[in-house]
Amino acid sequence: MVSRVEHPAAGYRKIFETVEELNEPIPAEITGVIPSWLRGSLLRMGPGLFEVGDEPFRHLFDGQALMHKFDLEGDQVTYFRKSDVCGQKIAVVPVIFAREHAIFVFRFIKTDTYVRAMTENRVVITEFGTVAYPDPCKNVFSRFFTYFRGVEVTDNCLVNVYPIGEDFYAVTETNYITKVDPDSLETLKKVDLCKYLSINGVTAHPHTEADGTVYNIGNCIGKNMSLAYNIIKIPPAQGDKSDPIEKSQVVIQLPSSERLKPSYIHSFGMTESYFVFVEQPVKINLLKFLSAWSISGATYMDCFQSNESMGTWFHLATKEPAGYMTSHKYRTSAFNLFHHINAYEDQGFIVVDLCTWKGHDFVYNYLYLANLRQEWDEVKKAALRAPQPEARRYVLPLDIHREEQGRNLVSLSYTTATAVLHSDGTVWLEPEVLFSGPRQAFEFPQINYSKFCGKKYSFAYGLGLNHFIPDRIVKLNVQTKETWVWQEEDCYPSEPLFVATPGGTKEDDGVLLSVVVKPGAERPGFLLVLDAMKLTELARAEVNTVIPVTLHGMYKPPSSA
Repeated sequence: MVSRVEHPAAGYRKIFETVEELNEPIPAEITGVIPSWLRGSLLRMGPGLFEVGDEPFRHLFDGQALMHKFDLEGDQVTYFRKSDVCGQKIAVVPVIFAREHAIFVFRFIKTDTYVRAMTENRVVITEFGTVAYPDPCKNVFSRFFTYFRGVEVTDNCLVNVYPIGEDFYAVTETNYITKVDPDSLETLKKVDLCKYLSINGVTAHPHTEADGTVYNIGNCIGKNMSLAYNIIKIPPAQGDKSDPIEKSQVVIQLPSSERLKPSYIHSFGMTESYFVFVEQPVKINLLKFLSAWSISGATYMDCFQSNESMGTWFHLATKEPAGYMTSHKYRTSAFNLFHHINAYEDQGFIVVDLCTWKGHDFVYNYLYLANLRQEWDEVKKAALRAPQPEARRYVLPLDIHREEQGRNLVSLSYTTATAVLHSDGTVWLEPEVLFSGPRQAFEFPQINYSKFCGKKYSFAYGLGLNHFIPDRIVKLNVQTKETWVWQEEDCYPSEPLFVATPGGTKEDDGVLLSVVVKPGAERPGFLLVLDAMKLTELARAEVNTVIPVTLHGMYKPPSSA
């Protein structure tokens, strides 16, 4: 899986550039054969506007939200991209060409944050790594009091999109989620989760059960004014057509290892019977968040700090009945964590597969746009200073006895991961490495989610990052560590989404969908369709436009499915 490809032309810069709205459809051309059963929509979220007026956004996660859609109808593909306009409707008229063609058209999705920024032609609300300063046209007294209005939280929903009940929401990691129409990509409603739940924000990576029940996690104010973590539950679609969010509830509260410094959470694990929360050493300094941001101006990034001594803690909670397992304390060395691959139960153990980055130094420090847009040699130098990525497997024993101190408690024959009980009652974990290559990451992992989430599995699919630059798609056998790679010169793919073949009996019977940019090509953007078994190309639908970087998304089956 280790990439030998170099990028001296720095073509990757194109995926970090602003795109303009298109008022006319762009025809797309299909080469290869798209499976006839593949009829649905690929929805993607990411940044699409990287500056407002003469004010640039500084961080990868600051660009304003852009929603993309590829409609798949067998041998026809339609591509949309649109910005989110609360309360406004923008007509999008797709045109479908003959058998070997498809159509591409897009509009920006304008959130409240975007609308205000464009109205004032400046950054109005502080983003992840870009601070918003008071309006320079106001007098000094108005500008002074602006700092004391309190923290104004962004609704820039650029990270992911997922269903709740019969509706779809574009999300980031704050308390705001945005209801969208998955067909027209119009914005329907801005929702503040704080109105329904005791939560400061939730992750952009919920877990969804077969019946549509959604679980998520975020930090909150817990007992004795200490920070804690709440696992929330949103029920499936209601028979009376009421909004499931209005019936959401907190099911479990987990303690924070530091009273006023919760850990950053990007995702969590879920098996058939347990929740798995990994508390990493990257912390949010709440006092700095409240004081520095409100008074002197600071970004989210300014409020992160690393605890160099805590290591990393694993927390378990049961689903039914819901409860935190206080007697089980698992610890390991420090790492950054953003994406869980999968977790499952096996013979009295919980197996947890993760995409980790070694150490306590925050990886997001290396994702400023100034770093990602550098010449290739400079990008590589910056990556040498960053934490080393590694896909790992940890095994947590459920049955722990005091008399077993000092020996490995893991008895699963297929893993080298260990768990040793210490005299203070903690279980020290050492991982099995599933993949590791110098400055080569297996990230943005996907699995056959509908059939294997929370269950023993064999295959994961990921985006290969070469010194933080996405340049390949990878299939990983987590049992044998065998890898397969799709890679093409000067191509920059996105997170590969797995879509199972209807009626398929094998875990990897399906296709992978990825949005790819190839700068300099006649048609520089395309939807790639890969055979998930062999990782060979089945088809691509090319459009005559560059598509900016996308982060996460989903495959939406047709409405009749």
